[in-house]
Amino acid sequence: MSKLSLTLACAPYDRVQALINGTVAPEGIDLNILPMEVEEVFWRQLNYGEFDVSESSLSSYTLLRSKGDNRFIAIPVFPSRFFRHSCIFINTRKEIKRPEDLKGKIVGVPEYQMTAPLWQRGIMADEYGVHPRDMSWRSGGQEEPGRVDKVAMNLPSDVHLEQIPADKTLSQMLDNGEIDALFSARTPSCFLKGSPNVARLFPNFREVEGDYFQRTGIFPIMHIVIIRRDLYEANRWVAMSLYKAFCQAKNIIMENFNITSALYTTLPWMTDEVERTRGALGNDFWPYGIGPNRKTLDAFFRYHHNQGLSSKMMSIEELFAPETMSEFKI
Repeated sequence: MSKLSLTLACAPYDRVQALINGTVAPEGIDLNILPMEVEEVFWRQLNYGEFDVSESSLSSYTLLRSKGDNRFIAIPVFPSRFFRHSCIFINTRKEIKRPEDLKGKIVGVPEYQMTAPLWQRGIMADEYGVHPRDMSWRSGGQEEPGRVDKVAMNLPSDVHLEQIPADKTLSQMLDNGEIDALFSARTPSCFLKGSPNVARLFPNFREVEGDYFQRTGIFPIMHIVIIRRDLYEANRWVAMSLYKAFCQAKNIIMENFNITSALYTTLPWMTDEVERTRGALGNDFWPYGIGPNRKTLDAFFRYHHNQGLSSKMMSIEELFAPETMSEFKI
């Protein structure tokens, strides 16, 4: 019997390399993997449904599903996670010394609905009492002009959002003071080039993020894996087959941290970094599946609803394939 031929589009993370090089193959599936930047994956999949399986923004997927768009279904594979305190940048001339100073400021976001700024806004509200309504928002390309939100939104009336001019970028505007701060998933080029006008809101971000995890148990999830629903409905077994394969690929890299991380990674203190991370987050510091991620997902859905991106509170049970909600035991 021939295998089911599927396309998978995702970024070439270390945790999917075993799928890319064929070390791991999902049961019953011949996987054609298309490695590419996530912005391209998201745009092509959410707008045109080009791939059978793909990486997806958790926020964009949740927003679409809350609007009744059921073209896709998710499996609890989280290829991208990131503590986002490090990705809040400020203009140094705007008298912003602490999170509370963001009140009344103009803040840029590449897309208002994207997952990274959603987490950042949620953390600002929960931890520092700074709510989305307290700032004025500007969206557009961070490094290239012309970026727009890929999913339509109906934001609360007290949230003010404007598109930046089509010939400008958020990085330029942060550097010259046209915006006061930037909430993003990527480090802006103005900071990387050493502009004296730009700094991190949390220069000690590792300490702040470590404290955040110890108090909340949350390691923010950025991306998930989604399957075209028509494919899933015709072959319900593919959800668990893919989930198992992603887990196997991730486990290989986690096990290699014990043996080869210092040998194969161009970082002189990689062994120390692995030990520090395990000491802070535990041995499986990048968990897949519902059980170990329920608290993080519930916090995300609360933020998504509170910020007006989903008209109702979405739930894990609504968004993930039921076959992946639990696992068999021997």
